Amino acid sequence: MSRPSALDLPENVSARRLETSRGSFAVLDAAPAQHAPPLGTALLVPGFTGSKEDFLDLLPPLTDGGYRIVAVDGRGQHESDGPRDEAAYAQAELAADVIAQSAALAGGPLHLLGHSLGGHIARAAVLAAGPSAWASLTLMSSGPGRIAPSQQVRTQLLVDHLPNMDMETAWLSMRAMDAESATASVTADATPTADADAGEDTPPWLEEFLHRRWVTTSPEQLIATAKQLMTEPDRVAELAAVRLPKLVLSGEVDYAWPVPSMDAMAERLNAERVVVKGAEHSPNAERPEQTAAALLAFWGRSLTGK
Repeated sequence: MSRPSALDLPENVSARRLETSRGSFAVLDAAPAQHAPPLGTALLVPGFTGSKEDFLDLLPPLTDGGYRIVAVDGRGQHESDGPRDEAAYAQAELAADVIAQSAALAGGPLHLLGHSLGGHIARAAVLAAGPSAWASLTLMSSGPGRIAPSQQVRTQLLVDHLPNMDMETAWLSMRAMDAESATASVTADATPTADADAGEDTPPWLEEFLHRRWVTTSPEQLIATAKQLMTEPDRVAELAAVRLPKLVLSGEVDYAWPVPSMDAMAERLNAERVVVKGAEHSPNAERPEQTAAALLAFWGRSLTGK
């Protein structure tokens, strides 16, 4: 999961509800710092166990570049309500939400970005609706299909145990497992995985936010999307047939999908490829300035065709 460096909202960012044909969604809506009207709008879709706050560090450099940025909580995710029904979180349903959110933001060039699981949801939205709603698609730290075997083991544990415990108990169990994994990695003189957020380096305000986000997310949403991560088919050939500018962006290391698999996906998509130096699974939070620079350059080229 991504770790924002702070939760304070800049003056040009408002926390509000986005009303759509498929319901109301919690968003962070960031106005462009200098341009009126904006050069375009970007809809940012978070990943598994994530939320709109995952993109907080990206908002200042992207709005400084002249874009309106809207980061969303998907249905059942953090501050967006969702049914207590696993079927409500089928990928087709989540993709339809993204299509509706995009329609609610219509009025200029609209760029779509999905992080991790959000990349699969964004891909499904484009495949369902066609390219006309968007000016570009960015897949950030999102691979061609199912997650890596090591992550499938961890994710399966959640699927197995979450139906039998409340969210608070699940949180305590998950944090204990993260702490054990981090300790084992340090003992082995290895780098802890990027999703091991527990530990002495987690400030109290961040620990409180991560806890609050976890307990306010629907367990059915987590179970359904976990299953999707473990079974997602390779749909790269389908997406390659869609005429839309595409960018595959990741860090140098990724625990969810091997970086070479994302390299190959970019080639198959005939997409632009950016590897953010010093970043892992969350370049949006780990190297926001470099990530924003790559996005601004790509969005500019996607509109000019250069």
